[in-house]
Amino acid sequence: MTIGCTADDHNSTKGNSMAENRSELNKNLAQMLKGGVIMDVTTPEQARIAEDAGACAVMALERIPADIRAAGGVSRMSDPAMIKGIQQAVSIPVMAKVRIGHIAEARILQAIEIDYIDESEVLSPADDVYHIDKTQFDVPFVCGAKNLGEALRRIAEGAAMIRTKGEPGTGDVIQAVRHMRTMNKQIRELVGLRDDEIFEAAKQLAVPYDLAKYVHDNGRLPVVNFAAGGVATPADAALMMELGAEGVFVGSGIFKSGDPAKRAAAIVQATANWQDADLLAKLSENLGEAMVGINEDEIQTIMAARGE
Repeated sequence: MTIGCTADDHNSTKGNSMAENRSELNKNLAQMLKGGVIMDVTTPEQARIAEDAGACAVMALERIPADIRAAGGVSRMSDPAMIKGIQQAVSIPVMAKVRIGHIAEARILQAIEIDYIDESEVLSPADDVYHIDKTQFDVPFVCGAKNLGEALRRIAEGAAMIRTKGEPGTGDVIQAVRHMRTMNKQIRELVGLRDDEIFEAAKQLAVPYDLAKYVHDNGRLPVVNFAAGGVATPADAALMMELGAEGVFVGSGIFKSGDPAKRAAAIVQATANWQDADLLAKLSENLGEAMVGINEDEIQTIMAARGE
């Protein structure tokens, strides 16, 4: 009896190989943003300010998180026409947000050739159980996480970049700090385990074994890990880099401040030179008024709790 490969088997193998190659490509695309700052923008003019300041990418959305929080109600994907206007205005990558679990919004963004999709807790979740199967898309996805378990679950779903959730729109960095420290602590704990203990750790974290093993062997996530949520000053950006972030998202902190162009450039330089205290001191001078912000104990809606 001859045992051979059927056409279906061959096509299945080829399809799996292409999906793996695409996943690797998306992770490498995200790696290219390391050390950079990604800024929320609502207009082409703001996008050009961000690009001129040295941003490595912009996040196109109709309202920055502070305004979303203030307005309340249901927040959804931005108008594709508005996103296209920003795409045409700049040469750097453009990201846009979709609601957690909203497959159709993600397909729309892929159709307009967005560079990255952020499945974001800043918007009202569309699904309170399931996230998008990101392996079914060619576009790389960014997802938020408060801890190692959340991060690895999003990576298992196909995320090419992780960011701390922080607490968007507050200008208060405390939750971003908490999430980054929690993730780093859990990574150190996983690294310290014996090989035969990784199975139980993976079960406790509710993540695939192979991802837990990767973290154990390499001491880091399989994808880049940025800081986000409450970063409002050059010092905030430097702090997050000090804690192990590989780059920074800045939302409301720039365009809710007194001098957006100067603050944007200062945060970019602070992120790249976070160990240079003398430069950080100069960068922090005369930036105009920072966004007023909201203290952690004054927050009514905790966005970071969405999509665990």
